[in-house]
Amino acid sequence: MSYIPRLKREYKETVISNLKKEFEYNNIMQVPRLEKIVISKGVGEAVNDKKLIDHAMEEITNISGQKAIATMSKKDVASFKLRKGMPIGVKVTLRGERMYEFLDRLVTAALPRVRDFTGVKVTGFDGRGNYNLGVIEQIIFPEINIDKINKISGMDITFVTNANSDKEALSLLRELGLPFKKVDERSKSSEIKEIKQEAPAEDAVVEEAPTEEAPAEDTVAEEAPAEESSKDESEETNKDEENNKKKK
Repeated sequence: MSYIPRLKREYKETVISNLKKEFEYNNIMQVPRLEKIVISKGVGEAVNDKKLIDHAMEEITNISGQKAIATMSKKDVASFKLRKGMPIGVKVTLRGERMYEFLDRLVTAALPRVRDFTGVKVTGFDGRGNYNLGVIEQIIFPEINIDKINKISGMDITFVTNANSDKEALSLLRELGLPFKKVDERSKSSEIKEIKQEAPAEDAVVEEAPTEEAPAEDTVAEEAPAEESSKDESEETNKDEENNKKKK
């Protein structure tokens, strides 16, 4: 009996039936499946030191279990001292049994070793059923010896599926074991409502300030001529009294 990876056997036994019930597929061929996994890593510093490419190739090969290849630059960039055809990255494409084996190791051994891990983001889909996952440190993989690494660096992992939508791809990867973060829609909607309610209150405070000050200035301006008119009337009465005394 030939060896079958755990996730591949689980996909055939449970995942297909679950997705068929969820999306009501008429034919089993409509059920989305994982086609390949691409692991890529950029090594921009290899322009000055070409040995970094060899270190990166060795790391990706140990992680994936398949020989990695170097990616070459496609054009000249003078500001980066880059020439066309220079190696600036590493990649490997996994299919078949190696793909399922890598996914199994990623889910069960690598991701739980991430510091303060709460799940992978749901926002990594590209709209065509493919999912991109960024890894910050390569030391989360058990195959990497931390004493022999040259520098801590990350990589990009792309899951390519034949799903027609991101929703179907999300369900497929979740069934295969990828721990996605649970989005609480109620908490998000409440936060949005609070922000909307706070915004008009601030505007009202800003608008009320000039309306209160304006009448105060007008009243002061109106009171000033009233005092001046009272002074003029008292001076006229004093003059009339003096004139009457003189006549007498």
